[in-house]
Amino acid sequence: MEIYLEFEKWLDNLLENNEMPEEAIAFCFNFYDEEDESYGIQLIASDEFDAEDGGEWACSEVWSSEEDIFYIDHSDEQDADYERGLEFMGGLIEEYLENGKYKDILLEAKAVAMGFVDGDLEILCSEEEE
Repeated sequence: MEIYLEFEKWLDNLLENNEMPEEAIAFCFNFYDEEDESYGIQLIASDEFDAEDGGEWACSEVWSSEEDIFYIDHSDEQDADYERGLEFMGGLIEEYLENGKYKDILLEAKAVAMGFVDGDLEILCSEEEE
C-alpha cells in the first residue's frame, strides 16, 4: 500500500520534529475536500476533549500542522464520495495507530478523532474505551 507509506512518512515527520504543547490532550485529523479532486489531511492538537460536544473541542487548537497537509488524489475514482473518502483516510490513520513509529504520542492522548472539517467527527480511540 504505497499511499500508506507516504502517509506514514508525513505523520512520522510531524510527530518526530514537532514537540507537542503540554496542554495538548487530544488529536484530530481534519479532512478537506480540495478543488483539484484531492483530499487534504491536517493534524491538530487540542487542549480540550468532550466526546459529547459534537467535535467542538477540536476547535480549541494548541498545535496544528498548518500548511503541512497530506494530499490524496481521488480523481481516478469515478464514484469517489464523502463516505468512501472518509473510510479510506480512516484506514490510513488506524493502520498508523496500530503500527506507526510514533503511535504512542497519539495513543497517550485522551482521544484521536477524524472528520471533514465541516462535518461530524469520528472518535477512533479514546481513554474511555480502554
